[in-house]
Amino acid sequence: MGDVIKEEGAFYSKAEDYWKHVAPTVDGMLGGYGTISNVDINGSKKFLERYVGEEEGKTGCGVALDCGAGIGRITKRLLLPMFRTVDLVDVTQEFLDKAKTYLAEDAKRVENYFCVGLQDFKPLPGRYDVIWIQWVIGHLTDDHLVEFLRRCQGGLRPGGLIVIKDNVAFEGVIPDEVDSSVCRDLDLLKRIVQRAGLGIVREELQRDFPEEIYEVWMLALR
Repeated sequence: MGDVIKEEGAFYSKAEDYWKHVAPTVDGMLGGYGTISNVDINGSKKFLERYVGEEEGKTGCGVALDCGAGIGRITKRLLLPMFRTVDLVDVTQEFLDKAKTYLAEDAKRVENYFCVGLQDFKPLPGRYDVIWIQWVIGHLTDDHLVEFLRRCQGGLRPGGLIVIKDNVAFEGVIPDEVDSSVCRDLDLLKRIVQRAGLGIVREELQRDFPEEIYEVWMLALR
C-alpha cells in the first residue's frame, strides 16, 4: 500500500481538512447518500442482535464505542437503543459538538466524546462490550489499522466484540484523492485482521444498497 499512500502525514492532514468542510448532517456523513441510512441501520441491527444481549454466552449491553462517529448517526439509531452507554470518537470537533444536539435526550447516556484520529486513539482498557468501526478504516494506513485493532482488542470486556463495516473493493487497493482514503478488497482486509491477532466470527454482505456504490461488508471480530 506504500505506493498508494506516498506521504503519511499528508494522507491524514488532507482527510482532516476534507471532513472540516463537510456539512454536519446525515447526508454529509453519508457522502450524499442519506437515503441509505435506514437500510444501513437495519442491516447492522440484524447483524449485531445475534451477539448482543443479557443471555449467557452473548456480548453484554453495557458500553459501546462508535469509531468515526461523526454526528452520532449510528450511536443514535443502532448503539444507544442496544447499550446503556456509548462513547464517540471522531477527528472532527464540529461533528462531535453537533452530536450533542442531534442525540437530543439520549445525549445524557453518552459518557465520552473523544476528538482524535483513530491512528492516535487508545480505547480505555477493558471498557467496551462492542467497538463499532464503520466507514472509517480507509482513513488509516495498513500498519496503523493493525495497531488500532490491537488496541481495540485491549479495550474489550470479556466476551466483547469488534465490528468493522466498510466499503470493499473488487480487487486491490483503490485510493480516493477527494477525501484522502483508500478502499481495500476483502482479502487484504482479512489479512490485516489476521495481523492484528483477531479472528473473524462472522462476515456478511450488506444487502439492498445502490448498485453504483462499493459492496459493503460487516465483519465481527474477536
